[in-house]
Amino acid sequence: MADPHSSRTDEWWRDAVIYQVYPRSFADGDGDGTGDLAGVRARLAYLAQLGVDAVWFTPWYASPLVDGGYDVSDYRTIDPAFGTLAEAEKLIEEAAELGIRVIVDIVPNHVSDRHPWFRAALQAGPGSPERELFHFRPGRGEDGELPPNDWPSQFAGPTWTQVPDGEWYLHLFTPQQPDLNWAHPAVRQEHEDILRFWFRRGVAGVRIDSAALLVKDPALADFTEGVDPHPYVDQDGLHDVYRSWRSIADEYGAVFVGEVWLPDAERFARYLRPDELHTAFNFNFLTCPWEPDRLRRAIDGTLAEHAPVGAPATWVLCNHDVTRTVTRYGRTDTSFDFATKTFGTLTDLRLGTRRARAAALLTLALPGSVYVYQGEELGLPEADVPRERIQDPMHFRSGGTDPGRDGCRIPLPWTADAPWYGFGAGAEPWLPQPEGWDAFAVDRQITDPQSMLTLYRQALLLRRAVPGFGDGPMSWLPAGNGVLAFTRPHGLVCVVNLSDHPVQLPRHERLLLSSDPLDTTGLLPRDTAAWLGT
Repeated sequence: MADPHSSRTDEWWRDAVIYQVYPRSFADGDGDGTGDLAGVRARLAYLAQLGVDAVWFTPWYASPLVDGGYDVSDYRTIDPAFGTLAEAEKLIEEAAELGIRVIVDIVPNHVSDRHPWFRAALQAGPGSPERELFHFRPGRGEDGELPPNDWPSQFAGPTWTQVPDGEWYLHLFTPQQPDLNWAHPAVRQEHEDILRFWFRRGVAGVRIDSAALLVKDPALADFTEGVDPHPYVDQDGLHDVYRSWRSIADEYGAVFVGEVWLPDAERFARYLRPDELHTAFNFNFLTCPWEPDRLRRAIDGTLAEHAPVGAPATWVLCNHDVTRTVTRYGRTDTSFDFATKTFGTLTDLRLGTRRARAAALLTLALPGSVYVYQGEELGLPEADVPRERIQDPMHFRSGGTDPGRDGCRIPLPWTADAPWYGFGAGAEPWLPQPEGWDAFAVDRQITDPQSMLTLYRQALLLRRAVPGFGDGPMSWLPAGNGVLAFTRPHGLVCVVNLSDHPVQLPRHERLLLSSDPLDTTGLLPRDTAAWLGT
């Protein structure tokens, strides 16, 4: 069947299903316990058969891996744990041969403390040009013993670290991630050169980490809750940076997706103007609880945010920072908030899995593009990582109260009966895989017609083959309490039952797909979604 979206290949990102790969945990090709590019290359056929349009890689660059690769020491070198630049180039080429585009991650707010620029700044001393690339300042207090301001950290803990000569440097994340000074022209030029470096190698897009944090108030004034403008979030100078980046991307036909956490819909939309970013992540939907009214408001709000600038919405249930969907949806509180993460939160995985299946069909039917984090298609739950094996800095900077993000980063199970469930053939994986991980293995699910993997494969096949999916209009249908129902072009209908009882489906000619079987009377069970053709 012809691809109904083929006429829009120049704007593929408006409809795309993009699969997120966290390289350390996807597949280990050399047996050292860490996922790598060799492992990804060996599994590209799996991604092609899954039916994704593009793959987004979290940072694969040279890094001490203090924060999972988001502490970059060299953007032009692949971290040796993952492979080589030549392997990355080959991966991009092989993926393209399978019809899969590659998106890479850029972390412009900060670099690693091992980056040559920061090492030079430490050696050069106060007042030097090298320090102007960062935010070095004298301290406050009688002897400079207090940090220059009171800004809160994106992680727990302080945002300033003092160096032996008495000055302090800013880091919104960990001390090993010093913030760059985006008022300096060399910082802007370097990142523009980095973009061109990867675009020339065939990368189709760039995901921008912490995209609203780059530009700081030059005065580095103290933070006051509720006072605008915020001293380091959503500063107006950001838009000049992204307009410059957009002109570079347009030279190569590449795209951007921004990690933009903003509560103000109007200010969020400014990043998506036609001369700035192509898309941005939809965190309102990601954090939304499994409640019909809240979900509908999140969907309506998202579409309203994007409409004035003509940008497509993006939909995502989970990523490498967020509690796994089947675990979150099985809890009493099905929303997500970093501030409320604790150890020992109870979950009903059977209920969570049922809801996650329905949520998959919901997101894939909404207008725009969809991001699928690795392992979501397998229905992986959040793992309880033993405290002595936790590596995430969020855990340590919280004083051990935050369980961190390692639970959603556990190495994938590929083969049920193989060592390490087929993740690798040598050393133990860098994070421990739970007992019972074999039940989620790809080789078991691929032959099970009722598995989560089979559901995703069927849904992605239909999404590509049946007109009406992807970017475009949608209209809500009248539905009972607790039911979401909407139409898409070409008679496509999606119904999601979040009520406490089975419901009647609207009139339709055929059932395209349901997240779980209809009951014996043809009703849609609770926590179940269906795609209909009318």
